[in-house]
Amino acid sequence: MADLEVFKNLSFEKVERCMSVMQSGTQMVKLKNGSKGLVRLFYLDEHRSCIRWRPSRKSEKAKITIDSLYKVCEGRQSDIFHRHAEGNFDPGCCFTIYHGNHMESLDLVTTNPEEARTWVTGLRYLMAGISDEDSLAKRQRTHDQWMKQTFEEADKNGDGLLNIEEIYQLLHKMNVNLPRRKVKQMFQEADTDDQQGTLTYEEFSVFYKMMSLRRDLFLLLMCFSEKKDHLTAEELGNFLRTEQKMANVTTEYCLDVIDKFEVSEENKTKCVMGIEGFTNFVRSPACDVFNPLHNEVNQDMDQPLCNYYIASSHNTYLTGDQLLSHSKTDMYAWVLQSGCRCVEVDCWDGPDGEPMVQHGYTLTSKITFKSVIETIDKYAFINNEYPVILSIENHCSIQQQKKIAQHLKEIFRDKLDVGELLNKESKTLPSPNSLKGKILIKGKRLPPYLSADVEEGEVSDDDSADEIEDDFKLKNSGSNGPSQHQVESYIRKKLDSLVKESQIGDKEDTDSFSIRALLRATHEGLHMNLKQNSNLKEGIKKSTSRSFISNLKHKRHSKSRFKSQSSDTEEDGLQEASGKDVGQPNRSGRRRKTIKLSRDLSDLVVFTNSVASQACLEESTPGNVLSFSEARAQQLVHHRAERLISFNQRQLSRIYPSAYRIDSSNFNPQPYWNVGCQLVALNYQTEGRMMQLNRSKFMVPSTRSVMTLSPAYPKKQLVLKIISGQQLPKPPDSMLGDRGEIIDPFVEVEIIGLPVDCCKEQTRVVDDNGFNPVWEETLSFTLHMAELVLVRFLVWDHDPIGRDFVGQRTVAFSSLMPGYRHVYLEGLTEASIFIHVTVHDIYGKWSPLVLNPSYTIMHFLGANKGRQLRGFRGLFNRTSKSTVDAHSGVPLRKRSISDHLLRRTASAPAKGRKKTKMGLSEAASDRKNSTVDPQAVQATHSAVERRVPPRPPLQHRPASMPLEKLLQGALALSSPNQEGPDPGADTMVEN
Repeated sequence: MADLEVFKNLSFEKVERCMSVMQSGTQMVKLKNGSKGLVRLFYLDEHRSCIRWRPSRKSEKAKITIDSLYKVCEGRQSDIFHRHAEGNFDPGCCFTIYHGNHMESLDLVTTNPEEARTWVTGLRYLMAGISDEDSLAKRQRTHDQWMKQTFEEADKNGDGLLNIEEIYQLLHKMNVNLPRRKVKQMFQEADTDDQQGTLTYEEFSVFYKMMSLRRDLFLLLMCFSEKKDHLTAEELGNFLRTEQKMANVTTEYCLDVIDKFEVSEENKTKCVMGIEGFTNFVRSPACDVFNPLHNEVNQDMDQPLCNYYIASSHNTYLTGDQLLSHSKTDMYAWVLQSGCRCVEVDCWDGPDGEPMVQHGYTLTSKITFKSVIETIDKYAFINNEYPVILSIENHCSIQQQKKIAQHLKEIFRDKLDVGELLNKESKTLPSPNSLKGKILIKGKRLPPYLSADVEEGEVSDDDSADEIEDDFKLKNSGSNGPSQHQVESYIRKKLDSLVKESQIGDKEDTDSFSIRALLRATHEGLHMNLKQNSNLKEGIKKSTSRSFISNLKHKRHSKSRFKSQSSDTEEDGLQEASGKDVGQPNRSGRRRKTIKLSRDLSDLVVFTNSVASQACLEESTPGNVLSFSEARAQQLVHHRAERLISFNQRQLSRIYPSAYRIDSSNFNPQPYWNVGCQLVALNYQTEGRMMQLNRSKFMVPSTRSVMTLSPAYPKKQLVLKIISGQQLPKPPDSMLGDRGEIIDPFVEVEIIGLPVDCCKEQTRVVDDNGFNPVWEETLSFTLHMAELVLVRFLVWDHDPIGRDFVGQRTVAFSSLMPGYRHVYLEGLTEASIFIHVTVHDIYGKWSPLVLNPSYTIMHFLGANKGRQLRGFRGLFNRTSKSTVDAHSGVPLRKRSISDHLLRRTASAPAKGRKKTKMGLSEAASDRKNSTVDPQAVQATHSAVERRVPPRPPLQHRPASMPLEKLLQGALALSSPNQEGPDPGADTMVEN
């Protein structure tokens, strides 16, 4: 990537020339897989916020926002350009735009090099400006862009003006349910120019401000201003100290806040803040629910490496599923800059002596090992100075292993040098601070009994390197490749046999890892990829290992036998599951696989030596890293949690997804974080609930991508007052889209942590108001281990047949800010909920402390080990609570005058009634024909409390559910009274 500083320093004339050309539009060829290219007109929109093109069947959705751009590359560097080699395009006319969370590429060809250079320069300049913004500037810019985009989309005839009918349609789209008389009155007040009957953009901005006046914030302001319509600097300081719990608030600070957020020049002169300035301040990043101090390193980084959670990626090179998707070096650049500190590199023998990176025995594409290492070297420490762990999965011959070692040493150079930290007598791992700028190679080491002059030796091959199941492997069968139909039929047959055999346990969540999801991956997602892989070169041959069905039966038998054993024989069962020493037969009579390892590669492994997954978890060298599949790790969590915690307090462990997750779905990482597993590897390319949890765990810029296991505190009581919502959109999967009815929102808060803490609570439903609904409800939660808790805010649209997902935001408990805060929904520009956060300490009966990095669990338990272990296991095995502890003994926070005011004046929800879905035209007709006085209706609604449907008890199930139950329940079509799944879950619907 070119240095962005260069583009910040371009002359104003050159920048404006680039912007002018881009906004005028340039005709370019858009390359796609399996096509000859499409000629389209690409242009930068007038707000310089997104790239658009036409013609397009996507109409308004045919755009890429500047915010989503990752990088712009000149020349023919992308995979698509390589596939179009026969096009013989001039490299000077080619460039690629990488964008989005999945590193999508837009590959373009201009008619001359000058046009390409103009676009590359202009886009890089825009990206440099965005990267240089502070949070407040970015918030203001995105708001301004949203306003302009909203105006343009409402302007149906494109005349730059909005008439009253266009305003009505816009308000319906924005979920505003106001009487037409009130809308018309505000419209007339805003329409002040000579062109009566329409609103310009400036007039629309005035209209929007009138419509958006926040009653809750106005009452809050009056509370602290002695019922005036403004705050003095002293009153603002009182609000910040009393409610926002800010310390050391000075008069100078308050005056600076007024100067920065107040709109009225008159108010600035008087050093007071009116409602508009107060609204700007409370909606700014300064009052976000996330602690701004956590945007920087705020923890002790001098503890041993095992005391930190480390953001980890699985099969980092893949862009999609595990069988047919593309491998890209750009994925390493993306995840590293996203905060990931452990990436995976699967190495296989390649042509011309150059090792390749790919998912072995599958049809995923290949990239060179050297290009991967060069990318990692370039991007490892751009946003983060802490160490990067390379998990090398070695399948190469000795000769190509030596090539791997050569590339690592030549490209990484002194980044691999940790000699000064190497102390064989040390019983602890080095700290992140001592490893700044270093790259650690995680892989196999030759046994210590081999003399130093031995060039190679045998090591076990029982780590995650061969993680894909034998019966999913697609092996070469000669030079003649299979047809598309053969490949598709083969993969479908494998998955269909899984369903018929019914032996795959649901590893975490029916929504994220069900057979339905796997079938969708096969019949839909993989089918699309097959179309893009019509020229397949590799054949298919069934594995020579035991049959697929007998393999599954064996797994089922082993699993049931494991569960029925006593505590003593459980240990043996775990040993069987994870194997013995190299060359030793396990109980099935098969010997462990071994591979030849080069001394050159072995010597590069220092602090992160991959060893067999010893079930006993006995103390060994701190540098030994154990890897477990999610199924093996799950067994340990259920049967050996205390031992796994004790192990993780001195060594590293890595958890990776099951081989059955061929759709690249993700398991729930929280159970493994609960027991201190540091390297919980997820498929970063798959968006959904699990990656949302992962982001919230490491929810800071890449300057801090690890979290310490802090000492345990007393229990906490988290009190959340859900006050109101702002600009909540219609559900993304709404059948009628913007024409659908106005939403009936409610908020659900989910606590995710130890099983004893996991629970959900929700507010009542507010009818027909997504623009400014008011709930004014208090939810309370008791947390036994608050440091592990993630707090997930979800907004749903209630309807008679269930609920539709609107949006979510997940925040670590430790990053919650007290007081009045806005929770902006992830991925939505303006949508938020307004809450008040209070945390109390609860002192009472002592619970066993877990996950303290300074001591082992046994040290805590002491002489009462037996009794305390039973209580300890209860924290992990107890059914998650569905309601909060009502007898905590801690009095609720006394209501302030602002609470009383807000509660007294909050709009009551509409009375219960059966809803009928209607489109925009029907709704408009219904309003038009209505003769009921809107004020009378509002008064009636305020007087009648809405009947809230009873909340069904939360259903909890073991982490591994037999498939028979899945087939009977989860795979059946949802009945009308069933709740829908959390759309944040990892289902193929999202992918």
